[in-house]
Amino acid sequence: MPRIKITAGICLFLILISGLVSSCSIFKIPDSISGLVVDEHGPISDATVRIQTTEIETRTDNLGRFTLPVQDPSIPLSITAWKSGYYIAGKYDLKAGIKDIEIHLEKHAEIDNPAYSWLPSLYHPGEGENQGCAECHSNQGTAISHSLPVDEWLLDSHSQSATNPHFLTMYNGQDVDGNQSPITRTGYSQDYGTFPLSPDPSQPYYGPGYKLDFPETDGNCAACHTPAASVNDPYGVDPTSVNGVAAEGVPCDFCHKIWDIKLDRYGMPYENMPGVLSYEFRRPPEGHQLFIGPYDDVAPGEDTYSPLQGKSQFCAGCHFSSFWDTVIYNSYGEWLNSPYNDPDTGQECQDCHMLPAGNNIFALPEEGGLERNPETIFSHKMPGAASVELLQNSVSMDVSAEQKEDALFVTVSITNDRTGHHVPTDSPLRHLILLVNALDSSGSRLALLSGPTTPEWTGTGDPTSGYYAGLPGKAYAKVLQEQWTQISPSGSYWNPTTVISDNRLAAFETDKSDFRFQFTNGPIQVQVILLYRRAFIDLADQKSWDLSDIVMEEEVIFIPAK
Repeated sequence: MPRIKITAGICLFLILISGLVSSCSIFKIPDSISGLVVDEHGPISDATVRIQTTEIETRTDNLGRFTLPVQDPSIPLSITAWKSGYYIAGKYDLKAGIKDIEIHLEKHAEIDNPAYSWLPSLYHPGEGENQGCAECHSNQGTAISHSLPVDEWLLDSHSQSATNPHFLTMYNGQDVDGNQSPITRTGYSQDYGTFPLSPDPSQPYYGPGYKLDFPETDGNCAACHTPAASVNDPYGVDPTSVNGVAAEGVPCDFCHKIWDIKLDRYGMPYENMPGVLSYEFRRPPEGHQLFIGPYDDVAPGEDTYSPLQGKSQFCAGCHFSSFWDTVIYNSYGEWLNSPYNDPDTGQECQDCHMLPAGNNIFALPEEGGLERNPETIFSHKMPGAASVELLQNSVSMDVSAEQKEDALFVTVSITNDRTGHHVPTDSPLRHLILLVNALDSSGSRLALLSGPTTPEWTGTGDPTSGYYAGLPGKAYAKVLQEQWTQISPSGSYWNPTTVISDNRLAAFETDKSDFRFQFTNGPIQVQVILLYRRAFIDLADQKSWDLSDIVMEEEVIFIPAK
């Protein structure tokens, strides 16, 4: 068989017809940079190699080699490499065309170190990476106008989980002024043993509390509310007695030491394993540091990358929990069972709760902060139910009103079209209240002839003070009832409870309500409002919580006289 000699001209022709280069660049060979990634044992395959702060990346082959294209050979660049189990490493101020770069990766510890001392989020004297997080990640005292992660975290509920007065008063059985409810009375049954009794109505009462029901134990509340204190002792920490880093709530260092989460075959945390009980950590040994984050190119430093940081599973430990076989918190499970979990069209929790704020750095430039695409820097403000803006962008409401024959017909549809979990979610104290008013020309309410009314637990009393029981409308809530005392609705889920109703709106679910009001000849004004309430009003009164209802949706329709 004759041998064919491939000339340079034939090569060029073959390249052109295969579309590998355009006609305007046929005389230019693309610039590149290449090298080898190794550890102490030799080449590392399948390591991610990246031009730092860009999306230009590749993987090493089975001999540890890599080649990266360089778009602008006139600009010095830095190359980073990472593989799971290793610190990120890099080479800096390189030029295009270099072919012999060698990046050496060092393994980080494969086990957790329970003796590790958590770093504070706020300012703290120290050197290098053992300073407080604010030293590099806060704009306080600098000329930078936009916020950095610590500044955002300070505005977030995670930083306040140890000092939240609602949590503390529910834990202690007090009101916000420190008034204490009596210790829970108990009865005894030969079949069941000791069981709780309802509060004595003749005694002052300031609401329920974990410590009233279980005064001799600390419970597992600290597993989520003060995790830095409870990670080594999940059932032995009183969250009201913590100090130092533990009093920072969910500190920066805690989240950036999470290595994995224990999930069952359905993708859920295991029963009664809240917070630290579900997480696996990588606290470093003495003399080392390890920060686990969402970037695979943060170097130099003792940092590594974890894809878990950008996944909803990262949130699961504290946003799912069951007590006494009753699911209480479940925003993660609600997301998991919704269309938002679709890997092609869905969204992660972080996509809504850590939206980029437009910042192009997440650390101070003088501390090594590099400019990045703002779309890749996620805010640590993490708005949730404390954010009015987020609540007002959670659901849609559609209202129609028509006067026919001898009645006024009003239809209200509420659709959870912008939230990846139920509305409301997590705390069973939270609920929505829909109020539908039809007023005549003098401002008097038209009588409701048919249609739902708000339940008693929305408050019996003056509607102008927020007591809405019996009015035309509806409430959306998960309602718990205590098994022994029959108290309902209850927030004392540390006791055995039963879900007696749950009509909250799942993702993309629509609820429609029809109301029929008495006829009137004059003009009519229909007022429809959807309120978000953080806690049942009787409980809020007992605790002296200063709560204001939040308007989520509102619509007014005018119907002229016929």
